[in-house]
Amino acid sequence: MAVVEVCIFPIGEDVSVSKYVAGCEKVLQNEELEYSLNPMGTCIEGDIDEIFKAVRKMQESVFDKGAKRVYSVLKIDDRRDKKASMAQKLNSVNEKL
Repeated sequence: MAVVEVCIFPIGEDVSVSKYVAGCEKVLQNEELEYSLNPMGTCIEGDIDEIFKAVRKMQESVFDKGAKRVYSVLKIDDRRDKKASMAQKLNSVNEKL
């Protein structure tokens, strides 16, 4: 299972991007993926191929709202030696605090 953080935003549009973020979150509501919005992006966990498909739909939702250019940043943790999740990653750090 992969954990991905994605940040998608329009270039050259309004200063506020909350309507674009909301559109991306609506895309994820229709996907069978775990996700969590944070102040600087959205974390998604699941099958990497399914995540890539969802990210593509998220980008399209920004274009659908009128953006002419979309900039996206992905951070991917695709672990194969054991099952990892967003919660497991947080718990691992919290146990050490």
